[in-house]
Amino acid sequence: MGKCVFSLLVDNQAGVLSRVAGLFSRRGYNIDSLTVGETENPAFSRMTVVASGEPEVLEQIEKQLLKLIDVKEIKVLPANMSVCRELILVKVMVEAQDRQQVISVADIFRAKIVDVSEHSMMVELTGNEQKLEAFTKLLEQFRIRELARTGITGLGRGCLDEA
Repeated sequence: MGKCVFSLLVDNQAGVLSRVAGLFSRRGYNIDSLTVGETENPAFSRMTVVASGEPEVLEQIEKQLLKLIDVKEIKVLPANMSVCRELILVKVMVEAQDRQQVISVADIFRAKIVDVSEHSMMVELTGNEQKLEAFTKLLEQFRIRELARTGITGLGRGCLDEA
């Protein structure tokens, strides 16, 4: 079983997300990750969909996505030819005497401390899936109170128009 990252250029209008998600649910495909946001052109949004399955299933997903009228372009983002990132926010329960340990872990991963309260700290980290998993594993020695991940977003490397 493999994992595939699809980068879709879609019309920026109501109902597009629902139609894409509906395609997956109607056919029994699972979405591992989904992000969407407006592009440099406000008429379009970029949707990054991560799905797992056998190669035939992933090929079928791509073909079905291309049939949707709102989908203007689809690219498969192979790991060696694209840059994919994810954002994670982690709220860790920590007392004053342990704060330096959390700061040290954050520094190792180039994460940012974005909030501090009397009994907790919130840390923000951007990176690939493996980096986020390693970071979370190190923070497990503290009590992780809440965790939120954005899902993967990505673009292909280089530019077809480069000279």
